[in-house]
Amino acid sequence: MASFYSTGGDPRNNNQFGGSFGGGGYNNEGSATDDNIGGTGFQQFQQQPQQRKGFSNNVQQWQTQSQQHSYGHASQQQSQQQSQQQHVQPFWMPNVQEAATKAAAGFMTGNLTSENVLKEGMDGIGKAFGGGIPGMNYVMSSLRSYFAVDNDYVKRKMLKVLFPFTSQHWQREQVGGPQVVNYALPSSDENAPDLYIPIMSLITYCLLSAFLYGTAGQFNPEVIADVISKCSITQFLEVLVIRSCLYMMQAHIPFLDIFSYTGYKYLGLTISMLCGIVFKHLELGTASFYGAFLWTASAAAWFMRKTMDSNIPLETASTGPKRDIMVLAFSASQVATMWFVSQTKYL
Repeated sequence: MASFYSTGGDPRNNNQFGGSFGGGGYNNEGSATDDNIGGTGFQQFQQQPQQRKGFSNNVQQWQTQSQQHSYGHASQQQSQQQSQQQHVQPFWMPNVQEAATKAAAGFMTGNLTSENVLKEGMDGIGKAFGGGIPGMNYVMSSLRSYFAVDNDYVKRKMLKVLFPFTSQHWQREQVGGPQVVNYALPSSDENAPDLYIPIMSLITYCLLSAFLYGTAGQFNPEVIADVISKCSITQFLEVLVIRSCLYMMQAHIPFLDIFSYTGYKYLGLTISMLCGIVFKHLELGTASFYGAFLWTASAAAWFMRKTMDSNIPLETASTGPKRDIMVLAFSASQVATMWFVSQTKYL
């Protein structure tokens, strides 16, 4: 028995045997010793869970660091994307909030009128689009002169369009040298064409048409789009015909000038529609509309005749249409187009 637990009887030594079971060790004589009880084998048994615990702590720290690193990397990317979105804006996006604040402050103080709003809007569009689209600066500079209006000009021009029979002066004022002919802006010359009155008159006429449909219980949001489309297409075709005739006559009038001259008829249509709506409750809506239409259409035709007579040169191409006949045809086209785009269904 003693020889079995001796060193020579088993290749494994006593410490290994005791270390395996942790119950105490045996010396060479085969007697158990008290010193080995809970000794090396028990210490090794306790070290194993400690080592496992330390390994698990290292794994948890590594996972925590990796999560923090990934979260920090994701948050850094999000902050970079937000900063890029804040600092990199499209060239066509103006500062809407700043413009709205300035407009509201101007209206509250009374220093901002509708003409100034339109002028600032054109400047803002020119700044927003000018740097990104080739040729846009030239277009915006050309349009800016057609919106250079003030309150005095608007009043005088509206009176001239509605009452042209009393006016004697129709020639535009020229500025600059004799070699280069430049004309004065609308704010300085009431005979200069503008796009402010035609656009505002068209919008007002479309809104009155929608109001007329609403009073008859037939309102539909598509009414405004239909009226605008009908008026715009009709005027565009009219401008193309006039431009073609002027080309055959070898008489040069800018496209926007013709668009402006043919757009003043919307002021007469607005007055006629307003009269029809006011007297509709007295069952005189249609009669009131056509009574006002007779005056406003005649005024638009006379205005067009005098304007074209003063802008078309006296000498034109001999092979083209006759000058006097074309002037009368242009004036008659105002009456025809006004009647075509008029809205009298529910008067």
